[in-house]
Amino acid sequence: MYSDIPLWLSLVFMAGGLVALAWSSDLFVDGAAEVAKALGISPFIIGMVIIGFGTSAPELCVSTMSGLSGHANLSLGNAYGSCIFNIAVILGVATLIFPLVVKPSVSFVAGPGLATISLFSMWVLRDGVCSRIEAWVLLGAFFVVLPLYCWYDQKTKKAGNLSEPPKADDGPAPRLWVSIVKLVVGLGVLIGSSHVLVWGAVDFAKFCRVSDLMIGLTIVAAGTSLPELASAVASARRGEHEFVLGNIIGSNLFNTLAVVGLATCISPLVPGPNGEPAFSHYVLTRDLPLMTALSLSIMFFGINWKHLKWPGAIQRKEAWSWILVFVAYTLLMFYQETHG
Repeated sequence: MYSDIPLWLSLVFMAGGLVALAWSSDLFVDGAAEVAKALGISPFIIGMVIIGFGTSAPELCVSTMSGLSGHANLSLGNAYGSCIFNIAVILGVATLIFPLVVKPSVSFVAGPGLATISLFSMWVLRDGVCSRIEAWVLLGAFFVVLPLYCWYDQKTKKAGNLSEPPKADDGPAPRLWVSIVKLVVGLGVLIGSSHVLVWGAVDFAKFCRVSDLMIGLTIVAAGTSLPELASAVASARRGEHEFVLGNIIGSNLFNTLAVVGLATCISPLVPGPNGEPAFSHYVLTRDLPLMTALSLSIMFFGINWKHLKWPGAIQRKEAWSWILVFVAYTLLMFYQETHG
């Protein structure tokens, strides 16, 4: 999937990739905000569809190539590990920068919806296989859920949702084509620089001789989530709460249904010729249950318990709990993978 490179070149890739990420994330978020304003589209939908799916392109590429090369654990670990990283680390870091305002449609619909999709994935993989028919079911669910939620969010926006406080006029809006160019160029550099970083990380992991699942759940998952992290941090600094939440929810929706569905459709998950399991049992006993719990936490942390119809807020104490959970999960994973 990634060719071997010298250590010095890995360091150059990592340093250059970080600089490119910082620059392109600002450009990307600026372009997305301007497009949303110009078209009158909910910032959450822009974050979920354009930013969320665009920044998930690395996961799609890595998981598809992993499936083609017969590395099912790397493919699943990348997709599910990215979902865990998105909530526990990216939302956590963004909330530490600026507490996130959460509108009721996210707390009561998006959070439970992601948890339901995680449970559905557990049901699909319960027998240790995933056929092409089941892969098409995952893809079909994606193409049903996405437009349905977009319609629901736009409906609540038109009804006068209170989650967006009025903002001061920033002056004349830039031309739409300029905003689109900024968005496309920023996204392209985001994806390219993330691949450069992942390339160096995967090459280093090969020397450590760790399992495909652990590489997928840690280095590759975190590396392919760098676009989400960069854009989320940039959005949080600007107070663009809906971009942050839309980015993560859209990315997790895309990873769980579209990325896993497409990779499995290309290369179905079936036992090996000698009865080897198609994927590690930890996917069902550790990774997907944690995904479900983290998705539900968006609902519990984001609800305004005093006024259920009003927007809530995720505070820094909740962000620290996410980050601590991720640290505990990583330590548990390393112990199980090294002592299993």
